[in-house]
Amino acid sequence: MNFKELQLIEPIAKAIQEQGYTNPTPIQEKSIPEILKGKDFLGCAQTGTGKTAAFAIPILQNLSKNTVKNNHIKALILTPTRELAIQIEENIKAYGKYLPLRHLVIFGGVKPGNQEAALRKGVDILVATPGRLLDFISQGIISLKNLEIFVLDEADRMLDMGFVHDVKRVIKLLPQKRQTLFFSATMPDEIQKLANSILHNPIKVEVTPVSSTAETIKQSVYFVEREDKLNLLTHILQNDISDSVLVFARTKHGADKIARKLQKSNISTEAIHGNKSQNARQNALTNFKSGKTRVLVATDIAARGIDIDELKFVINFELSDVSETYVHRIGRTGRAGAEGNSISFVDGLDLNNLKNTEKLIGMKIPVIKDHPFHPTNLVAQKRDSNNKPVAAGGEKPKPSTRKDVGYKKPKNKNFNRKK
Repeated sequence: MNFKELQLIEPIAKAIQEQGYTNPTPIQEKSIPEILKGKDFLGCAQTGTGKTAAFAIPILQNLSKNTVKNNHIKALILTPTRELAIQIEENIKAYGKYLPLRHLVIFGGVKPGNQEAALRKGVDILVATPGRLLDFISQGIISLKNLEIFVLDEADRMLDMGFVHDVKRVIKLLPQKRQTLFFSATMPDEIQKLANSILHNPIKVEVTPVSSTAETIKQSVYFVEREDKLNLLTHILQNDISDSVLVFARTKHGADKIARKLQKSNISTEAIHGNKSQNARQNALTNFKSGKTRVLVATDIAARGIDIDELKFVINFELSDVSETYVHRIGRTGRAGAEGNSISFVDGLDLNNLKNTEKLIGMKIPVIKDHPFHPTNLVAQKRDSNNKPVAAGGEKPKPSTRKDVGYKKPKNKNFNRKK
């Protein structure tokens, strides 16, 4: 199937053709015709399958039929992060460039003045993060009484980030008569319950098995001692990979430390995480997309809005304790059928996370031994009830012996005092 068979109106067909789109992805092929009919929709599709176009294109077409111009918000797209909200609004702008529909993105972390001024002029399609949306609603700047279409995007990430209660507050403010579109990469029980509570006889589409990874991504594991990870990363970037690379770090402090190490090795690198200002994050993302910055080091939350079609490499500096995060991370590469590569560094503390990840995705990830930092004997290290590493004998290792990224010395002054 190609986009011409989806019976799109000429302004949208022309815009997506200019974007280089010819054949819809599976989620687009199955969702666009149903959403155009005004039906509620539940889509379970992994990152990188084209979900944004799957709901943005039919929303634009349906709203274009309404010729009455007013200041009512007609469509609301709720998404968890600033980066993702910006990305969605950019796509709406591209797909709807030949339509008179007005669109706006709002998010926290910046002064609200410009966003408030734009809202007062009138907006047809609003893309928002939960916090800023609720702020404007409480101030009487935004009303959702006349909303026609509600989209909840990345619902599972909303849960991970603790936004479910905010989402439920927004839902209570929506009109009963509306079209609801619900998208999530995974469907844990709480997300399934939320979907059941807001959808009415939805069309359900699952384009890939839940929590699976794209077949076009070549996955590999590098076993390495924790203190050698930075050296291994530098070695790979200097000797094995010449393309742009997205590196995932577990912590904000860790992301900064990785970036500093690579910069000292003359590898153009920037870090992106929640402690950075919105302008700094956008500049770093723009530089990475343009190729000015070769390596972008990101935390999981900050990386959700990174959408680069030709990104070939993702490196997990450490695996997340949440196995589903692995699927989201490597979904940044191998997008829309393109080939991609995922490399994961695994030390003794990561062995259990690796086991859980492989169980989730249903495959053993190949191990690459041909590198100068492959350990001779990697032993899994036990963790205490707080998921902290525990040394032999049950005692926590002394801070001075740990060289891992992101580790902070405990505030307890008696930590190293001999009993």
